[in-house]
Amino acid sequence: MPANQRIRLKQWLESGEAQLHPLAFSQRELWETSPVSVEDDANHICCIIEVQGLLTEADCRAAIQRVVDRQEVLRLSILPGKERPLQMIRKNFGINFDFREVATAKARPGAIEESAAEIFREPFDLVQGPLYRVVNLCRAPNEHVLVFAIHHAIADGWSLGVLVEDLFAAYIGEVVGSSKALPPVRQTYTAWDTVERASWRPPELEQRVDFWKTSLADTRRVWSVPITPGPPERWLSQISANLTNETREVARRTGVTLFNALLGAFQIAFYEWSGYQDLTVGTPVANRSKQNSRETMGYYAGIVPLRAQLDRSCVAADHLRTGHRLTIDAFANAIPFVELAHALGEKSAAGYNPVFEVRFALQNHPVPDVSLPNLSAHLSMRSTGTARFQLGCEITEECEGLEVAWLFREKLFSRRDIEGLDGIFQRILAGICRSPESRISDLLNRLP
Repeated sequence: MPANQRIRLKQWLESGEAQLHPLAFSQRELWETSPVSVEDDANHICCIIEVQGLLTEADCRAAIQRVVDRQEVLRLSILPGKERPLQMIRKNFGINFDFREVATAKARPGAIEESAAEIFREPFDLVQGPLYRVVNLCRAPNEHVLVFAIHHAIADGWSLGVLVEDLFAAYIGEVVGSSKALPPVRQTYTAWDTVERASWRPPELEQRVDFWKTSLADTRRVWSVPITPGPPERWLSQISANLTNETREVARRTGVTLFNALLGAFQIAFYEWSGYQDLTVGTPVANRSKQNSRETMGYYAGIVPLRAQLDRSCVAADHLRTGHRLTIDAFANAIPFVELAHALGEKSAAGYNPVFEVRFALQNHPVPDVSLPNLSAHLSMRSTGTARFQLGCEITEECEGLEVAWLFREKLFSRRDIEGLDGIFQRILAGICRSPESRISDLLNRLP
């Protein structure tokens, strides 16, 4: 760090303008286990909020400042440390906001997406901060596209819902002329992390490591091609409302969760598609079981590995039940992923994620739409800052059906490959719903 920055940091710390904290367990993953550099734009969480209604630049700036004042991670930067980096929280921080009038020729959806992609790719200065940016692309006085990019070190998917709620509460306050700040969060991110780190002392970790050494013994890598920098490709498909309802019903009748019904179908489909019978996926967990953490932005999410060793002779319903039991055991023994990787002796290697290469998720974090007199907003995701996998299947519950986001590495798979996997997945899911007592081999034999 240059001498002038060290002097300024010393002054901030002495005056109380800044405080230093250790990295949270989740943050450490980005430095210690991720297959790509923490500076890579694959670690950017990207979203778009489409707004119908009058937004002024001045009110936007003031509203964002209120949110920054409430959420400490928006005042956070990362400093190098002797052993590992440190979080630095500033007491006061300006905003990173730009208001751009969009010319008519650039107001078409395709051009907006291109502009958003450029905004998403812009690097963050981890030391200087802030680790987010907001750009308002104004297509018309009553038509706006708010483009957000946030580094994964300070946010997860849940944080986006918090951001939307805070932002529009703050904007309403500006419009009605209220001088009141947003109420403080009940528990800051660093306060949560202090409690979290205190709960994971070595004896507690050691009690659970044996479970993982047994359950993940002799796993093998699926692909030898390293993960390349940059976010994965993304392709969307839909599970119809009818098939979604049938899946919920078969889950109820077999005594499993919707998550395990979908995961079981995915495991069978992956086997048929790849020939790989032994698969470990990483699935995210929100880590927000307590109400105090649900209104706070930050990188809370953890990862739990789930392993399946497929038996073709097994009845489909029994496969779902077995997966359900294994999931319960895995979640009951979950520990911070960075500690799990170290306990298993998994060393960080450029281009390779430890423990798993495939991500499977059923997203249930709240992503609200806002509807107020003369103002409405809809949030849509573009990327979730999950750069560590070769293949991902992220399923999101919608009003009626399910949206399936397939995330994949272009060097390994083509769009046609992924469309083929999606087709197998949906046909297997439908087959399980029609005949859950069929053997897996029979389900596979019925595929076209």
